[in-house]
Amino acid sequence: MKLSRINRLFNEKSGKCFDVAIDHGFFSEYTFLSGIENISESVKVLIEADPDAIQLTVGQAHHLQSVPGKKKPALVLRTDVANVYGLELQKVLYSRMIEEPVLQAVKLDAACVVVNLFNIPGAPEVTDHCIQNILKLKPMCDYYGMPLMIEPLVFQPNNKAGGYMVDGNIKLITPMVRQAAELGADLIKADPTDYVEEYHKVIEVAGDVPVLVRGGGRASDEEILERTYRLMKQGAKGIVYGRNVVQHVNPGGMTRALMAIVHEDATPQEVAGFLKSN
Repeated sequence: MKLSRINRLFNEKSGKCFDVAIDHGFFSEYTFLSGIENISESVKVLIEADPDAIQLTVGQAHHLQSVPGKKKPALVLRTDVANVYGLELQKVLYSRMIEEPVLQAVKLDAACVVVNLFNIPGAPEVTDHCIQNILKLKPMCDYYGMPLMIEPLVFQPNNKAGGYMVDGNIKLITPMVRQAAELGADLIKADPTDYVEEYHKVIEVAGDVPVLVRGGGRASDEEILERTYRLMKQGAKGIVYGRNVVQHVNPGGMTRALMAIVHEDATPQEVAGFLKSN
């Protein structure tokens, strides 16, 4: 019954999905808490803005799932925690999966689970952790009918970029996206390429697996709206944005603006007004 859960993620008219990721507190980085210090209030604001899904952790999912009523965003549950995001990497790096991740997702009435697939220069052991996580998660997802979202991430060298800086080189992104598909992803959450016009190649290499584009680091309103519009034109099935929503001065307005681009093919100019109204 994966399809029944996938149907909760994707808009019935557009066939697209906007998932707002606010699971950043899982990774124990001070800067990641910006905009989500009060997680309960953040979830409340997002529910009112009505995205298709909100991405949370086992410890924070109740802020969404305890809200009464039928009409609210679906839950995407983060299943792995890692220590790879700091300005200075620790001596021992890891990516660890929570215990019984799919059973926890079922109990929380999640519509999907998400897990990382890292490619970090000089840290092949973390890639190994991720692959082991996915190999364990995939059969559990199939057994319980839980959609599996794999998030391939290619990092720049930490001594070059410092911290959580991803690499938009299409020659590095496409093999990771293809590996995610080969490992059995039902959905793929992938970074934008340096050149947006190339993104159709990422869509192509994923085959019939829907690709949702990550938002990445904080960008200006103009940049994030324009980039999103162009990515959707390249064939993306949706977006998964976090910091560009929750760190915005008007998270609800930004959510509504992005929803209009994703689901209604609205232009950046047409949605600009959403950012001025609460």
